[in-house]
Amino acid sequence: MKISQKMLAECLGTFWLVLGGCGTALFGHVGFLGVALAFGLTVIAMAYGIGHVSGAHLNPAVSFGVWVNGRMSFKEMLAYWVAQFVGASIAACILYIVWNACGLGATGVFAANGFGADFQAATGNSDYLAVSCGGAFLVEAVLTFVFLMVILGATDERANGKFAGLAIGLTLTLIHLISIPLTNTSVNPARSFSQCLFANSDTWSAWGDLWLFIVAPLVGAGLAGLCYKCFNAKTK
Repeated sequence: MKISQKMLAECLGTFWLVLGGCGTALFGHVGFLGVALAFGLTVIAMAYGIGHVSGAHLNPAVSFGVWVNGRMSFKEMLAYWVAQFVGASIAACILYIVWNACGLGATGVFAANGFGADFQAATGNSDYLAVSCGGAFLVEAVLTFVFLMVILGATDERANGKFAGLAIGLTLTLIHLISIPLTNTSVNPARSFSQCLFANSDTWSAWGDLWLFIVAPLVGAGLAGLCYKCFNAKTK
């Protein structure tokens, strides 16, 4: 498969992830459970829709973990990153246009990721918790680690690949159920970046928190990529 075809698939897949997941968070009025299901369903749909083209990473952290594990080249990973950030940003732009078309006023958090008391206050929702920076980093890193372990395992040539998309999507749903009240759930730098483009709060800065949602997922994914190599190590 040509790299251009893979990039197009990743752009489309990440576009749908952000449009479906963040769109549900912005307009769905379905609560944390509904948002968690929306993100999981987008991944399941794209896993079966474009998985045979690009692997349906939809996430720079996933591509990073796959590269660390030795399943893709560094050059290909960078191409995936470009496609993923572009797809996520296009989706955020569409969500912003729809937001304005509905006359909803200031965007506020705009489904961005954040942590701490300022983020909690900016959401205006008491169901969010004021987790510390260290706590937020740990949550994002650990959950991304688990996510990558499932992805690497489900797509292993020794696994039953027919159910890989379902396993990965349900894992992402569970991840959101755990961490939406803490960080609004990232585990995906492209998803976090795209929402920062239009988040607007007088008391909290999405850009100020963005570093954590880039670094923590990459740390967790990298560790998973290394750890999964242990399952492939030859024993005497």
